[in-house]
Amino acid sequence: MLAVALPGAGQIYNRKFWKIPIVYAGFGALFYSAGFNSRNYLTYMQAYQDFTDVIPETDSYRILIPDDPATYDPVLHPDTYDPSSAQYYEEGLLRMVDYYKRYRDLSYIGIAAWYLLSILDANVDASLFDFDVSDNLDISFAPTFIPLPGGYSGAGLSASIKLTF
Repeated sequence: MLAVALPGAGQIYNRKFWKIPIVYAGFGALFYSAGFNSRNYLTYMQAYQDFTDVIPETDSYRILIPDDPATYDPVLHPDTYDPSSAQYYEEGLLRMVDYYKRYRDLSYIGIAAWYLLSILDANVDASLFDFDVSDNLDISFAPTFIPLPGGYSGAGLSASIKLTF
């Protein structure tokens, strides 16, 4: 239950201190990924909205598109723009919006999955804390003779489990 309240607390309770940096490194990487993809999603979304509107003052897309706006911008340069170039850049901006939105959402799903995985790890570790792993339990394989019909015997393999108290 400690892992539910605070990630890593279950690992501390189970005295598995070496797992704590792994838990927090996973969360750090996933939160960084979510922030990175969210910032780029908002940047490209704003650029796409500015590219498709008819207000000349909104031109945030010019930072993302390095080419000369005279070839693709129908608002700033209505006489010299090429409609196919404008459509190409509009589709490219929309494709990047979808790309960063998808990976932002996958990062959020990854955060939830990592949280559940850290809880599961702490729970399984606590359940197996008193499990006896010793040499008293042994399994062995040995060759043996197997009686066959007709009074014959053949070679075989037998398995035996031995528990020593």
